[in-house]
This record gives sequence, C-alpha cells and structure tokens, in this order.
Amino acid sequence: MKDKGAEPYPSKRLGQHFLRDQRTIQRIIDALAPNANETIIEIGPGTGALTSVLVERAGRVIAVEFDNKLTPLLTERFADFPNFNLVMGDALTTDFCAAILPARKARLVANLPYNISTAILQKLISQRECLDEMVLMLQREVVERVLAPAGTTDRGFISVLVEAYCETEKLFDVAPGAFRPPPKVWSSVMRLKFRPRIGTDLEDTDLLWATVSAGFAQKRKTILNNLRHASGRLQDILKRNGGASIVLCKANVELQRRAETLTLEEWSRVVRSMQ
Repeated sequence: MKDKGAEPYPSKRLGQHFLRDQRTIQRIIDALAPNANETIIEIGPGTGALTSVLVERAGRVIAVEFDNKLTPLLTERFADFPNFNLVMGDALTTDFCAAILPARKARLVANLPYNISTAILQKLISQRECLDEMVLMLQREVVERVLAPAGTTDRGFISVLVEAYCETEKLFDVAPGAFRPPPKVWSSVMRLKFRPRIGTDLEDTDLLWATVSAGFAQKRKTILNNLRHASGRLQDILKRNGGASIVLCKANVELQRRAETLTLEEWSRVVRSMQ
C-alpha cells in the first residue's frame, strides 16, 4: 500500500467526519466479516480507514465517493490493489446493481453522512435485489428512529419501510471522539439483512408506501386527518372507497389513532380495505 500522504480536511458542507478510531474500525470489520469470495460496496470511503482492511479481506471492493478532492488520495493509496474499484459519484443516484457487475449480489458497509442518511437508506432499499446485507453507521438518533416499534414517538415512515424489507439489529454505539473532526452527536452501527420477501402479502406496494407516507405527513395529526389530505392516486382510491373514514373502519383502525401507533400489519389492512 502506498503512503497516503497528507489527508484532506473533512468538508463541513458535505457533513464529513472521517473515522479514525482503530477499535471502532475493527468492530465494524468484525460485524461485516468480509471474505475473499464476495463483492463489498463501501459508501463514503473518505480517506480509506475501512477500505484498507476491506481490500485485504474481500474479493472486490467497490468504493463510492462523492467528494472529488479525495480522488487522488484514494487512487494512490489503493493503486496496488487490483480488487479495488473507485466510483466517483453520488450514492443517491448510483446504480449499485450495475456497479457490482459481473457480480449479482453484494454486501454493503457505510459511514453515512448525517444530513442525507435516511435518503440514502431509502435508496439502498430500492436496490435490494442486488444487496444481501448492510452494516451501516448513522447518527444514533436516526438508528433509534429506524428501529422504533409501533406505539413509540420515534416511529416514522422510515421505521415502517425498514421493518417491511429488513431484519435489523443495533450492534454498538460510537463516541464522537472516534471521528475527525468529532461530531456533536453519538453514532450507532446497525446491521440490516434483506428479507427474502416483503413482510406483508400485499401486491400493490406502491399503494402501501403512498398510504404510509400520507399517514405520517403531519405526525401530530390523526391518521384520519392525514389521509383526508392525501393527494394523487391515493386520494382517488380513497374517494372510490367512500373516503378515509370508511377505509379505516373497514380496516378496523380507530379513526383517532396516529400513524406512529400502527403496526405493519395494520398498514397492510388499510391498503387491503382499498382493494
């Protein structure tokens, strides 16, 4: 491995916090347990703290980095590793299934920027056909929202989405001092394994996610009030079925409940009542 030289300072605009703590790096690697027969995607390699271990253990490493100023550093640092492939691009628009070809499946590891972490998570779920498992580091509060069960105030759209498609496990917390510069908040590492099939028997998943999204539109309002203000296709379907109140009654969901109290099965019942 070539000398990494002087490292660029993390960009505040991009929300960068470079991981530097070796114990944390090792714990993430242990959780991922890469092997020589697989392809690993790394989002946001930064200066290569995790990458330097991944290229030694994985068959292929596809590193997706948005910050162009890191290109020379990463290119030079891993020039001696033919299994390293740097993709300069935005994780929000990258086609991960195309990036891993000829491999059909990959696992993914990432230290996600706090400011766009939930958006990237939704993107990754949309590309689940080529992803088996993800080990992600996010802001601790985001992990709490992702894992929030029905009936808790942290529950939101992302909680229901992840519950439907993934088996989840929080692994450990990471203190601010593990990064350069230290963020103002703690981070958490979690594992997400994609289910063989969505955790509901609904065929119209587009309608499911439109309904969940509308239900959480204003969290302080009841699900009835939120669905009454639905738009587009969902509004048309609700009208055809007699309106939001009729739909909720058919689904056996009390009209004054808030979206955060509904389980995935109850969301599914609401959608079935419109079909």
